Amino acid sequence: MTFDELKSFLDEKSDLYNNPDFIESDPIQIPHSFSVKEDVEISAFLAATIAWGNRKSVIGNAKKMMVLMGDSPFDFVMSHSENDLEKFEGFVHRTFNSEDLKTFVRALRHMYRNHGGMEAVFTKNANDLQTGISEFKKIFFEIPHQYRTQKHISDPLRGSAAKRIHMMLRWLARQDNKGVDLGIWKGISPSLLSCPLDVHSGNIARKLGILTRKQNDSKALAELDAKLRELDPKDPVKYDFALFGLGAFEKF
Repeated sequence: MTFDELKSFLDEKSDLYNNPDFIESDPIQIPHSFSVKEDVEISAFLAATIAWGNRKSVIGNAKKMMVLMGDSPFDFVMSHSENDLEKFEGFVHRTFNSEDLKTFVRALRHMYRNHGGMEAVFTKNANDLQTGISEFKKIFFEIPHQYRTQKHISDPLRGSAAKRIHMMLRWLARQDNKGVDLGIWKGISPSLLSCPLDVHSGNIARKLGILTRKQNDSKALAELDAKLRELDPKDPVKYDFALFGLGAFEKF
């Protein structure tokens, strides 16, 4: 495929999958169910955190987290008591359990009380989101916590592709007039977002010749990002819809 043929093909597939019908089968439906900014971003973060494995299970457990927080995640985060956290007992999604969820709620309150909230933390490093994610993780875990909980936020500076955090950043910062991505964070340019690199997008990118590295790690992400920015410098992560759709729905 020539460059122009590849761009035309991926533009077409992005348009096909970047539409509101996509929402009903994707975890992005969780933040879409809220209107208050802080509710949207907290629900997006928690849904993205558990976004691995069966999608129906991810969506079901993300909805369960919202119910446990009274369907008002920001209010719950800011006003909960330790006793309120006991209702999380028994919650589990894969290796993310009730103790992890308790820590996440405490850490979010710390971030909103002492660091201006999630958007403020990420916007400080808006020109280098790999560093931004690493800084976000440091601030997040300033509170007392079990060491095991740290694995639920990846660190790109330690080699991770950080797929779930990049997916959340796409949801919250990408300006999408198609009705899918929410675009409520204005301080991060969509041109600087990274593709959420997972099994589907990685395999399709390799088949299309826009990724050569075999591991889905930070180096592979840098390689893929460079190619996608050539295809569309202003909105490179729109191609996440194409790569994911080709892998998950078309078995390309």
